[in-house]
Amino acid sequence: MTDEPLYAKLGFTDGEWGLLVGLPHAVVTAASAATHDSARKTRAESAAGISRISDARASASTLVTAVATAAVAEAGDPELGEEAPVIEPADPAAYASDVLGRAAEVATLLSAKASVADAETYRHWLLEVTDAVVGAASSGGLLGIGAETVTEDERTFRDDLASALAA
Repeated sequence: MTDEPLYAKLGFTDGEWGLLVGLPHAVVTAASAATHDSARKTRAESAAGISRISDARASASTLVTAVATAAVAEAGDPELGEEAPVIEPADPAAYASDVLGRAAEVATLLSAKASVADAETYRHWLLEVTDAVVGAASSGGLLGIGAETVTEDERTFRDDLASALAA
């Protein structure tokens, strides 16, 4: 007798679960890459996003808790000092487009298979992750003067993600 995996108990296939678990880290990468920054700022943005993913293991939503736990298990637990790799896509615009496509796919999947509360919590969580990333480091300016906390490209990515998740 084998134990049924949690994702199956939640009503998802292995492929669907991979999509749900992979999207938060992809959102971190796409949000960070929306505006080119120094390596230090990119690491700060990534760390902020990973931290927000990690924090969701205490979510009231069973789905979000399970996804966050699986995502942290794959990429490393910041509470244990493990660092997820910082990924810088060669083509940030194409990467963002791919992430937005996956977000729209997740929105459809959640509408079909998750409770309304779990679906809404997951969508809101991804936007919180995005907000943490884009707010983690200012861009531009000279010696911090005149820098933008959230750039226009970052705002655009966040708005596009919100639209994709609402589909």
